[in-house]
Amino acid sequence: MSLYRVGEAVADLSGLVRIPFMRTTLCAGFPSPAEDFIEGALELPRWLAPNPAATFIWRVRGWCMKGAGIHDQDLAVVDRSLQPSAGAVVVAVVNGEMSLKRLVVQGNRLALTFDNPEMEEPFALDELEEGLLWGVLLFSVRWHHVRPSTVR
Repeated sequence: MSLYRVGEAVADLSGLVRIPFMRTTLCAGFPSPAEDFIEGALELPRWLAPNPAATFIWRVRGWCMKGAGIHDQDLAVVDRSLQPSAGAVVVAVVNGEMSLKRLVVQGNRLALTFDNPEMEEPFALDELEEGLLWGVLLFSVRWHHVRPSTVR
C-alpha cells in the first residue's frame, strides 16, 4: 500500500484511477479551432494522479514547448485543482482555445510564454481578449519508439 501524507491526514494512493482522455489536442503552438469532448479514459496508478476528479489527459500538438521537453504527440497529464505558480507549465484558455504554455511573471503581470526560442515573446494574460488559467501540467509522456506517421 502506498501512503501519501497530507498535513495530518494520510491518503491511500494504491490502485488505479481512470483519467479522462480528451479527444481534441492541446495546442502547443498557436491555437486552432477544436471542439472539446472526452474520447475515453486511461488508467493510471493513483500516485501519478492523486486528484483523479480534477485530472485530464490531452495529446499535445505542436512544438512551442520543446524547451520544456514536451513534443508534438506527447501526452500531457493536467490537474485542474493545482494552483499555478510562476514557472509552471499550464493549460490556458487563449481566446477560446486550449493551449499549453509556461506561466511567467513580468513586473507585476502574469504572462504566458512559449518554451521555444524560435517562437514569439511572452504575452500578458490581461492583454488577451480571453485568457484563463485552466490547469497545471503534472507530467508528460513521450513515445521514444519511432512510429509510422500513419499511426495516431
